[in-house]
Amino acid sequence: MTTDEPQRPDLARELIARAEASAAHRVRGLRNELDGVQLGRGRHADHANTKFLRRVLGEYEWPGHRLVGPAAARAAWSIALHSDHDLIFQRAATILLGRAVEAGDALVQHWAHLHDRALITSRRAQEYGTQLLLSADGIELCPLRAPESVDKRRATVGLPPIAVALETVRRRYMPNGSADEVPSVVLAEAA
Repeated sequence: MTTDEPQRPDLARELIARAEASAAHRVRGLRNELDGVQLGRGRHADHANTKFLRRVLGEYEWPGHRLVGPAAARAAWSIALHSDHDLIFQRAATILLGRAVEAGDALVQHWAHLHDRALITSRRAQEYGTQLLLSADGIELCPLRAPESVDKRRATVGLPPIAVALETVRRRYMPNGSADEVPSVVLAEAA
């Protein structure tokens, strides 16, 4: 991967702005700070972000580090990750991200997260244990294929053991050990 200036800084700025706005909205949702209208606006923004990223993928394939830089490549990944409303797009993005990983232009950890998310979105068991559910009962893994070998699979994509990842997520989202008044939501970025 490269640390040179991205080829398309304009595209990088747009991806980052969209992903940051979406992330801020999700945080407000986790804190129960949004009313129904605001939640609807967030869904509309997710759809608009997916449409924008679809155009980018159509023109450039995956917007990797060389094209947009690491921060914007992460932003593109975040947008794809939160495109649960369009499984076909999410699967296509996973394939293109995988190609970028093979070309050394994207992070394999991002691919693992997006691969798991697409599996969960299609109601299948995930491979790497990156998708978690935060609810009033605490944090738990979404369905996982062959849990006894998950740490081996995680190691192949540079992810820490599942116990370490779960503890990190618990500290981040439940610092006082309580999930009181927390809506059920799928967490993706920390595992």
